[in-house]
Amino acid sequence: MTATLYALPGSHPSMTARLMLERKGIVYKRRDLIPIASKGVLRAAGFPGITVPALKLDDTKVQGSKEIARELDRVQPEPPLFPADAEQRVAVEGAETWGDEVLQPVARRILWNGLKRDRSTIRSYSEGPVMGVPVGIAAKTAAPIVAMSARFNHADNDTVKADLASLPSLLDRVDRWIEQGVIGGDQPNAADYQIATSLRLLMTMDDLRSLIEARPAGKLALRLAPHYPGHLPAVLPPEWLAELRN
Repeated sequence: MTATLYALPGSHPSMTARLMLERKGIVYKRRDLIPIASKGVLRAAGFPGITVPALKLDDTKVQGSKEIARELDRVQPEPPLFPADAEQRVAVEGAETWGDEVLQPVARRILWNGLKRDRSTIRSYSEGPVMGVPVGIAAKTAAPIVAMSARFNHADNDTVKADLASLPSLLDRVDRWIEQGVIGGDQPNAADYQIATSLRLLMTMDDLRSLIEARPAGKLALRLAPHYPGHLPAVLPPEWLAELRN
């Protein structure tokens, strides 16, 4: 089996796909793309959509972390990413969908808003060459990419302030799922990876790490993704964070 993963530097759904591939023991090549420009590259590579993660397994092309999870279980059933018990699977799929549709965009918007305020550490979110472009050159040309990515992801101030206000309740939900055993078990499932990577991305921000890492949710994120590229110093307005620290 040959596998190639198309990703974006620092992308949490891309990290989800990477961790699931590694969980399955599938050797893969990674192709990191430049945000925005990635859309054309994916089209040229024959993928029907324009989003990452995008995975090529032999002649099969799959996009999206949820779709990739199911394809990986199909081609390599062990270890499974979903429980065999029907009721447990429903619970895991519900948490996975929430992680994909609710938590994932919140983490993305908060990060892009922060990077728009301080691009000095954007290089830290890359672990190697970006589709043939040296990291240094990619970082130096980041200004328009950050601006476009923030706009494309609706990372405006009003939306991000609302995201931050909702963060405690989001973390509470993750903690409850861990307490109930839906996620956080000895054998990670698809929802574990979907949720942990979004939290781990948020924890690259000095503004938020201390608010997350001591909680069960934060401990899960550190266990599943102990090494996550990127670091953003405190850049968000203090008044946006005041209620989180009370």
